[in-house]
Amino acid sequence: MSVTLVIRGGTVLDGFGTPGVVADVAIERDRVIAIGSDLELTGVREIDATGLFVAPGFIDAHTHSDVVPFMDEPQPFKLRQGVTTEIVGNCGNSAAPLIDETAVEFHRPISSAARAGVDTHPRSFSDYLDEVEAAGPTNHIASLVGHHTLRINANGMDAALRDGALQRMQDLADEAFAAGAFGLSTGLIYAPGSYADTDEVAALATVAYRWHRPYATHMRDEGHGLADAVAETLEIARRSGVRVQVSHCKAAGLPNHGRGPELLALLHEARTAGVDVYGDQYPYTTGETFLSALLPADMQVGGQDALRAKLESAASRAEWFQLAETGATGAARAGAWHQTTPDGITISMHGDESLQGRTIAEVAADRGVSAWDALCDAVLADPAAMTVYRLMSEHDVRAILADPLIAIGSDNSVPVGYAHQRAWGCFPTVLGAYVRDMPLLPVEEAVRKMTSLTARQFGLTGRGFLAPGAIADVVVFDLDAIGHPGSPTSPAQHPTGIPYVVLAGTVAIDDGVFSGRRDGRVLRAGHPEPRSHPNP
Repeated sequence: MSVTLVIRGGTVLDGFGTPGVVADVAIERDRVIAIGSDLELTGVREIDATGLFVAPGFIDAHTHSDVVPFMDEPQPFKLRQGVTTEIVGNCGNSAAPLIDETAVEFHRPISSAARAGVDTHPRSFSDYLDEVEAAGPTNHIASLVGHHTLRINANGMDAALRDGALQRMQDLADEAFAAGAFGLSTGLIYAPGSYADTDEVAALATVAYRWHRPYATHMRDEGHGLADAVAETLEIARRSGVRVQVSHCKAAGLPNHGRGPELLALLHEARTAGVDVYGDQYPYTTGETFLSALLPADMQVGGQDALRAKLESAASRAEWFQLAETGATGAARAGAWHQTTPDGITISMHGDESLQGRTIAEVAADRGVSAWDALCDAVLADPAAMTVYRLMSEHDVRAILADPLIAIGSDNSVPVGYAHQRAWGCFPTVLGAYVRDMPLLPVEEAVRKMTSLTARQFGLTGRGFLAPGAIADVVVFDLDAIGHPGSPTSPAQHPTGIPYVVLAGTVAIDDGVFSGRRDGRVLRAGHPEPRSHPNP
């Protein structure tokens, strides 16, 4: 019998953490049809995987690739890592819905569209998914709907909710879930999400619960107020009944280094108490965000014109500096300035390309101004500028990565400029540095964190495992060779040790070479029977 593809003789990992077995994997069209030793099947195409691992295609739990499918050229930066599916729409920031031009203008500074050379325009959530499908994603895309985006539509950049705004957000969330959104996300450290109280978020999480969808959160504070932020997250879960994904788990800022085990203990205690909570993480001590996120969030109340006025006033800058420097009210209001140092803030993307790859400390020294003024000037010149900045300790990174509740999510931005190297190397770094070299994790556990753990949490049916009937998303990798040679100053390097990636039965990376095709699919969540609120 002839089938589409047979992958012969590799050590097959099922994605559930089971030790690997040497076997063949047979694929017919877009499905795995058999796994076993010496299958009596002939493939139209056969791949010799002797000495290599064969695993389910990796699922990136946390990405910001929302507009990547609209870029002029196909972008294989995730396929080269073995990632076949990405969860987009994270940190409260989805590409839709945007109901009118006013919403588009408010959303533009928190969108990566300009960096990607992509136009933004009004569209429903359903329209967005249709547009991604028409453009052709390079890998599969599953989108969450973001709280920021909902709030901008209903409330602009005002802090206090207008009459009817919460109901409008709930209605738009309902529409997004009906269109196929896989969950709700928040970014409570960023404006305008930081203006919301717990009641507002719980009301939206309840909509997600009705649709059987999870709640993914960039918590209100990952630094000084870490414990309180976790408590708020769990309170939202208890009120709404929703299952929770804590995004990019960390203990941020030098004063908080060593608190990673505290975060993990809180998550385990919550699960013991009945809260369905997991998390994700990227394996680096630096993070990436909008440069404006270093500023106090209240500076952005009223939108870009209001922010510009504050940045243009020397007296206003001095006043806001006091809040930013002390972090007195926590990261949600004070911004991330107090969590790092000027020499740890590298401008990764900026309209003035001469600033890219340079630290705020370097820019300040060259211009003879304070580091705070250098930051304010950079944001004033480009409100959508991005930064890679020092945040975490390696000890915490390892403790969090080793925990069974934590999946892998790259938190990538668009693959341009000096974007964080995690965009090109997150998954190979886990397998190379933390599985092979340390070793911190056995390979089968690392693969579980990259596959079934995320598929389960987000309801990705048929993905995240290898067995007959599964979607034929497959990665073949060489554990002895896998890794990423990129660095902060040269991030866009190809990973090593991943010769083959199969995307729904089609070989997308073939002996290390990208096919050049856009063979990804837009995934849409199903329509389960709506359920009643658990705490009426």
